[in-house]
Order: sequence, then structure tokens, then C-alpha cells
Amino acid sequence: QVQLVESGGGLVRPGGSLRLSCVTSGRPDRRYTMGWFRQAPGKEREYVAAISAGTLTKSYADDVKGRFFISRVNTLTENTVYLQINSLKPDDTAIYYCAASTSVPGPQSPYDYWGQGTQVTVSS
Repeated sequence: QVQLVESGGGLVRPGGSLRLSCVTSGRPDRRYTMGWFRQAPGKEREYVAAISAGTLTKSYADDVKGRFFISRVNTLTENTVYLQINSLKPDDTAIYYCAASTSVPGPQSPYDYWGQGTQVTVSS
């Protein structure tokens, strides 16, 4: 079993930035592709970005390219995936979820493990 814990959400003004973190534990996770999804109020959950374990191949949803940046650190003592979000817009308001997959980065891959989410609110 893999546990995922997100953090870093909060209230931010339009144009601001946030860095979300997702710490993984429970099993060696270096082989997992790690992804970020978000769910806005009244909407379905949508794919944001993902990064593979070995080659660090990255995938982004079209509407976040250039503003969202995914990265990860996998060491003996740290297994964390980050999502840097710049130029935040009110439409970015959502709960952001971290997820783990044994497949390639992308929205169609099955994600087997999920975190509880972290709230991001963009408002002036």
C-alpha cells in the first residue's frame, strides 16, 4: 500500500504562485509515475500533470502548460513530487490531488493510489 499526503495549498491572490507537495510512503515508489489532478466545485476531477519515475518524462494538460511545473525527488530518505503553480487564476481554484500509477504519464493511465487532496483557492 502506498500513502500519499499532499500539502501546500492555501488562499492566494490572482497572479500569485504556490508549490504543492506530495510525500509518498508505505512502499518503494521510485517506479511509480506520479500525477496531479484537480477538482473544482461542481466539476469533475481533471488531469493536470504527471511525471515518470525513471526518465522523469513529464506530461501536462493543455490548459496548464507554461504555468504549472511538475518535479520529483526520489532518494533514500525522500520521495516527494511537487507541483509549482504560477500566474494563478480564479479558475485554478480546486482541490488538488496527488496520485500514483504504474503506467506512463498521462491522463488515460490508471492511477491506483490517491491522496486526500489540498485546497487551492485563488481570490482577491
